[in-house]
Amino acid sequence: MDNFPLLGLFIILALLIILSAVFSASETAMMAVNRYRLKHQADSGNAAAQRVLKLLENPDKLLGTILVGNNITNLTAPSIATIIGLRLFGDIGIAIATAVLIIIVLIFAEVAPKTLAAKFPEKIAFPCSLLLLGLQKFLKPLIVMVNFLANNFLRLFGVKKSSSDNSLNIDELRAAVLESSNTINSSYQGMLLGVLEMDSITVNDVMIPTNGIEGLNFDEDIKSIEKKITTSRYTRMPVYEKSMENILGILHLRKILPLLQKGLLNKEELKSHIREPYFIPENLSITKTLNHLQAERRRFALVVDEYGSLKGLITMEEILEEIVGDFTQYVPDKEAQPVAKDGSVVVRGGSSIRDLNRKMDWNLPTGYAKTVNGLILHVLEEIPTNPTSIDVDGFKLDILRTSGTLIRSVRISKTL
Repeated sequence: MDNFPLLGLFIILALLIILSAVFSASETAMMAVNRYRLKHQADSGNAAAQRVLKLLENPDKLLGTILVGNNITNLTAPSIATIIGLRLFGDIGIAIATAVLIIIVLIFAEVAPKTLAAKFPEKIAFPCSLLLLGLQKFLKPLIVMVNFLANNFLRLFGVKKSSSDNSLNIDELRAAVLESSNTINSSYQGMLLGVLEMDSITVNDVMIPTNGIEGLNFDEDIKSIEKKITTSRYTRMPVYEKSMENILGILHLRKILPLLQKGLLNKEELKSHIREPYFIPENLSITKTLNHLQAERRRFALVVDEYGSLKGLITMEEILEEIVGDFTQYVPDKEAQPVAKDGSVVVRGGSSIRDLNRKMDWNLPTGYAKTVNGLILHVLEEIPTNPTSIDVDGFKLDILRTSGTLIRSVRISKTL
């Protein structure tokens, strides 16, 4: 090397530093690239994305290629720098060359390339994939040997080679959706979050309780039944005898309207149009409930507890509203009042806490009870007989009216 031109040595050293920078950047870029966007690009026919995806299929082989190439350049560069230092400064040149090379490699071959690759992983990974695939073929024997030795060394400590799992669990998907607020419309984001939470929501959380079910009492006279049918806002209603515990079935109101218009409706005709009811348990997730309703071609189902007692009714609309939000105009009950200037609202005791949280953007606790009535009873641990007020997690609940064991109306306001 004594007769080798000094300029040539500088060119070789510069090339080695550039190569080191390329290997450093490619390592960071390959690990930082978005696997899901990459998969989409590869499926769309992007050749560069297909190369990167092929490299990532075997991460230990990819890292072996990068590290072998990087170490070759990083071990060769000091030797060239030492020769240059000796020629220019004599023996003291070794120390000078080492110090200068450390600074150059640290800044231009490590920190700067890796920072750039972390910021633009795809722009770095796509062109670098050509070099890495070529090196994998050229250095295959060396890479295989290095990986074999490294894997066996790790096996001594109980670390076994396993295929990487890039799938996301529910919590990770939820975090990804929340972090995508800048690219996903807020309404779409709400729908995605609603879908992800379906498995954690049970029928008991969203059902209409028994006392809120509008049904037809078969024991009433036909005129009373006709009046209920013509004034109902529903297209299907449960039919019962004496009480809701004795359900006869489900009546599709549209199917009997022609008979009603012709004055031919009687109890025999009414009974012939009653369809057998469909029951589901109260602890079933709304995901499975939706699947069951779709399979049975049902619009709603009756909810029962473990003893077979009727607990309520679940409709397809209630399930879909958990995903997309309210898509029908909210019809307030008789006790409900508009929101006051102070942000308080008067609701009935049987109002669903989940519905109130969704409509008012509140965070009333749902772990103790499903309704406002149940929440108050849980906190007081007794049935209130006189108007009173309680504080629950930053909310003030004023009991305005009671009737027997039921709380009829409550004023709710935020205190924090």
